[in-house]
Amino acid sequence: MIDVEEVIQSSERLRELLPTEGFVNTFLKVSDRLNDVARKFIAECPFVVIATKASQGLIDVSPKGDPRGFVEVYDDKTLIIPDRLGNHRVDGFMNLLEDPEIALLFIVPGHGDTLRVAGKARIVRDRAISKRLAVNGKEPLLALIVDVEEAFMHCSKSMIRSRLWQPDHWPERRSAPTLADWVIATVDREQTLDEVQEDHSADEAGRLY
Repeated sequence: MIDVEEVIQSSERLRELLPTEGFVNTFLKVSDRLNDVARKFIAECPFVVIATKASQGLIDVSPKGDPRGFVEVYDDKTLIIPDRLGNHRVDGFMNLLEDPEIALLFIVPGHGDTLRVAGKARIVRDRAISKRLAVNGKEPLLALIVDVEEAFMHCSKSMIRSRLWQPDHWPERRSAPTLADWVIATVDREQTLDEVQEDHSADEAGRLY
């Protein structure tokens, strides 16, 4: 275990180090529903990160992406998220069967601010929803209905510090490991890196919808 000077173990100590004074808007900006600003942001969003947790398990964080506006704002307390073809691990779905709590982070490319939403979710199969959320004629088999309990916008400082949307600061793509690299390192299979990459490329080309 790493040796550190102090482990913060109380809210009192945390607030001593990170006081609330001067951050009034930070706490007042939280809403219990989706206002017009949230609706407009979600309508421009092609990417959302979803966090779930099993009652006795680890937290799962899963990315979801589709054409912008793919998450439907049904009303000011309800979101509907289509489930597209994936790897069938369904970690998030399995978690939600045990614990319906869910958190979402909406990200718009090139935009510094993000939208955070939390609430409870249900996994549903519904013909009307699937038909409405079809892409390229392909209907999702399942969807998540999220009952919103909290929503607020988050500032852009993390995007500014990371320079996430500045291409001149992006690393060379080939410098970062790929999923194929991970499979070769962790799975006992008699395949070469190129063969694994070919499988993944075929999956990406043929199983988007």
